[in-house]
Amino acid sequence: MKLTIERAALLRSLSHVQSVVERRNTIPILANVLIDATNGTIYLTATDMDIAIVETAESTVLDPGTTTAPAHTLYDIVRKLPDGAQIALETNNETNQLSLSAGRSRFTLATLPTADFPSMSAGEMPHTFKIPAAELRSLVDRTRFAISTEETRYYLNGIYLHTADVDGVQLLRAAATDGHRLARVEMPLPEGASGMPGIIIPRKTVAELRKLIDESDDVIDITLSDTKIKFAFDGAILTSKLIDGTFPDYEKVIPVGNDKFLEVDCHAFAEAVDRVATISTERSRSIKLKVDANVLTLSASSPDNGTAVEEIEVVYDKEALEIGFNSRYLLDITQQVEGDTAQMAMADGASPTIVRDSSDDSALYVLMPMRV
Repeated sequence: MKLTIERAALLRSLSHVQSVVERRNTIPILANVLIDATNGTIYLTATDMDIAIVETAESTVLDPGTTTAPAHTLYDIVRKLPDGAQIALETNNETNQLSLSAGRSRFTLATLPTADFPSMSAGEMPHTFKIPAAELRSLVDRTRFAISTEETRYYLNGIYLHTADVDGVQLLRAAATDGHRLARVEMPLPEGASGMPGIIIPRKTVAELRKLIDESDDVIDITLSDTKIKFAFDGAILTSKLIDGTFPDYEKVIPVGNDKFLEVDCHAFAEAVDRVATISTERSRSIKLKVDANVLTLSASSPDNGTAVEEIEVVYDKEALEIGFNSRYLLDITQQVEGDTAQMAMADGASPTIVRDSSDDSALYVLMPMRV
């Protein structure tokens, strides 16, 4: 194999695929990236056996071929080369090494046999539909903060993607919960998605997908089965196993009788929460909200740090109410509100609170209270 490629093109592709590779691998080949050069294109593949990413980049292929190289080392080398550098890659079959040269820099890297590189075959995927990248970004961003990191409840370690029927309207829903808060976001059901099974996309897959679509304006092709999902776009393909488990019936934790509505300027509220929470203890991060006659009082106290109190104006005309929350969870939710105002629907100080964006009813958040 022999080729030349511009640094920026190689770096972009490597930055995507190398992040899948675990830093500590008991299987040596999984620490490597598969490089396949043919017909003016270089294909880079990395996998951890649960996720596989294939990235393509344009290059001048002088001699087609395949090899593997240490993913993180190769990425670090390319990252440290100067902007605009032309990189030459060439394999030496006698020494089983890959040589990399750019300007006056020369590197040789050990390779492993390409035959050892695992193939993550997708198998049959009967369900296919498309989602614009901007809509998929929104779906991911507004739910992933609520994904659980508790490994014992592994079925909560991802985003639950499924269809729903609301008053005869078919919707695609994404939901995530860690038991303390719930995020549910919906959009019109894409053509071809009806009949798809409810699937749980793993946390790591969600993170890798979000990086890949960060700058994309493309339409994402999604194909899936009961066990795997594939995202294809912009010269990249991400294939992932799904979490084999049953997501709980989250609709049961969405309260229906909350009749005390509070409207607040979301930006001012988030800043006040952040300031007052400076005092709260690091472990609990608790903050108290007291609302009465269009005034919301936020307070926090700590034996070590003292007390903090701040008042902000709100729209509220029900009886006075006190409720406590984890300030970090409150901030996570307010960051997802794209409009100017947020609406909180409460029942009492011991019941879950619903938070919505006043200008967008496609997202709903549920936050469990805590004793302050």
